[in-house]
Amino acid sequence: MHWETDSPAPDGSPPVRTDWFKIADHEPLVSLPEQVSAASLRLQLPELPWEHNTLFIERLYGQNVQIYIGGELLYEAERNHLFDVHQILIPIEPTHAGQELMIRVDTATARIGLDQPVVVGEYGPLLKQYVQQGLFDIVLGAAFVFIALIMLVCSAFLQREQLKRWISLLLIILPTGMLIITYSPYLYTFYPQIGKFAFHLFDLSLLVLLPSLTYFFERMMEGRKLGFVTKFRKFQVGYSLFCLVCSIINILTDYHYYDIYFLITVTALGCIMLVQLSILFICSVYFAFKGNKVALIFSTGFMIFAMLGIIDLMLFYLRAGNYDLILWKWGIVCFVVSLIIILGRRFASDHKQLITYSKELEMFNTRLQRSEKMEIISGLAASVAHEVRNPLQVTRGFLQLLRENSSAKDRHYMALAIDELDRASHIITDFLTFAKPELEEVSILNIALELKHIEGILRPLANLQGGTIVLDIPAQLYIQGNSSKLKQAFINIIKNSIEALNGQGEIRIWAYKEQEDVVVHIKDDGEGMNASELAKLGEPYFSNKTKGTGLGLMVTFRIIEVMQGKLEFRSVKGVGTEAVLRFPSVSAPL
Repeated sequence: MHWETDSPAPDGSPPVRTDWFKIADHEPLVSLPEQVSAASLRLQLPELPWEHNTLFIERLYGQNVQIYIGGELLYEAERNHLFDVHQILIPIEPTHAGQELMIRVDTATARIGLDQPVVVGEYGPLLKQYVQQGLFDIVLGAAFVFIALIMLVCSAFLQREQLKRWISLLLIILPTGMLIITYSPYLYTFYPQIGKFAFHLFDLSLLVLLPSLTYFFERMMEGRKLGFVTKFRKFQVGYSLFCLVCSIINILTDYHYYDIYFLITVTALGCIMLVQLSILFICSVYFAFKGNKVALIFSTGFMIFAMLGIIDLMLFYLRAGNYDLILWKWGIVCFVVSLIIILGRRFASDHKQLITYSKELEMFNTRLQRSEKMEIISGLAASVAHEVRNPLQVTRGFLQLLRENSSAKDRHYMALAIDELDRASHIITDFLTFAKPELEEVSILNIALELKHIEGILRPLANLQGGTIVLDIPAQLYIQGNSSKLKQAFINIIKNSIEALNGQGEIRIWAYKEQEDVVVHIKDDGEGMNASELAKLGEPYFSNKTKGTGLGLMVTFRIIEVMQGKLEFRSVKGVGTEAVLRFPSVSAPL
């Protein structure tokens, strides 16, 4: 090899030089002497025994290339842009065997020469290798671009908040695909007419990708303090615009200030990329250790991308530019997959949250309807109950008088009538309790004593049904309320559990203190209820009993509400039902 300082001769033959020196055929020169931008390489062709002899150069660095054999120009390529990788496949004649092969290259970049040995062989296998070289990059990049276009179409159907995350990912995938395509020698080899456009598209894609990556990280980590990351992203946007201006100036001046342009858009931008990768990696690992699953997924994909990207950049700078970035393509694939997983997970989370809100809204509507029903019933009950009770009591009294002077057959009917009047009176009492649930006397109650008293009352009824009551209540649990009203509420719940046993079973009652509440559980292994039945509990006139009115549980809910408590039912059909009551805990009386 020797350096070229003169132009070729007018007849097209290369200038002759004697200052030749040997170089390795796989290490292009990256330290050019001053005022030198061209070089000639000389090789000796071997014997050519193949039917279709072909010369294949897998990777040659330079802008303009001329190839001579025996002084005859066989190949010439000129580029008006700075992409300096050539792939060359040319046929040669058997008569060229043993002749001198000379390659003249000039460049505007910092590297020149061969990166791979020159290969001579049969046309078929070399053509396959020539076509396949870089084809994978085109397919991979096109896949990214296609995904981005699909995302762009789908963005028309997204809500505003979802659209921000969606577009931020689109602005990562689309530039990534363009970077992979425009970095491949395949495009410049087979479509040289768009080489200049592709070269500048590479720069533009990189300038869009870097701030978009930081912005996506911000969107995925919403709600966390990322002030420094936000400031860095704004700096990146400004620097990208500055690089874009430099690129335009460089084009307009026909690369006259290429050295300054290279410093700003390659060297300095590469350092900024290293800082960006380091910042995002450290932040994602920090949030991942704090239990953030999004950060864990992001940091895993980003760690693969960052490590491969950092290795690529380090090799590029350690070899003074004599290195083609390869590893970052695989890293970006892993990283984009992790970003898609994060976005999909976020959309799934939003959908789950929407379902939760819908259920809560349905629950609130049910409660509102129940409250409205309760309000109506409460207003009617107070005004009607007294007017109905008085005639019932008078009627009952006259029936008792008539029964004394009636025959045995008539007395039987009189007794049935009195029982029905008593049942009607009991229903009216429930109405009055619901309408006016005020606690006449409020005192501090010991839950253990109250439930033991109730157990004594209901144990015979449970035994008659074939069931048992198991009580496990600590002694030092206190609430504030009315003893008789509390007993009425507990008796209603436990009585329902006894009637649900269907012959045999167990009713477990236990209690404990949880933070500032006293929690009481009443669980049976009776027939249980399905979801629709469970949702109607506490509504007036809903009951699973033959003669039930539903007023008992309605009164129970009202009493517990007045005592500032909460009542919740859990049930599985065929397994049993559990009632959970919560009351504010108070201190023991002095």
